[in-house]
Amino acid sequence: MHDGAPAHYRVTVREFLNETFPTRSIGRDGPVSWPARSPDCNPCDFYLWGHVKSLVYDRPIPNINILREQILNAFATIRNTQGIFGRVRQSMMGRMEVCIAANGVHFEHFL
Repeated sequence: MHDGAPAHYRVTVREFLNETFPTRSIGRDGPVSWPARSPDCNPCDFYLWGHVKSLVYDRPIPNINILREQILNAFATIRNTQGIFGRVRQSMMGRMEVCIAANGVHFEHFL
């Protein structure tokens, strides 16, 4: 699911997934249900992209080369920040607890 768009639902895609990954495909009418607009609990969505954008756009970007450089620098900064992934993991655990307490409904306002 990307930006609220539903997972692929074409019959041929579902058949392929169900044959290739029996009891493991995630999606509508699959063995593992994935409801439309389910709470977003993906660290890339709740942490990484926003943090990268804040690092990349901390100053004006005059051209594409500087943009590329800023993106690479942002990921290097994240990779080299001591303890960052532990903090993201802790945040993820907290989000899961809130999601469970909210019975899987929208929970961002509780954070």
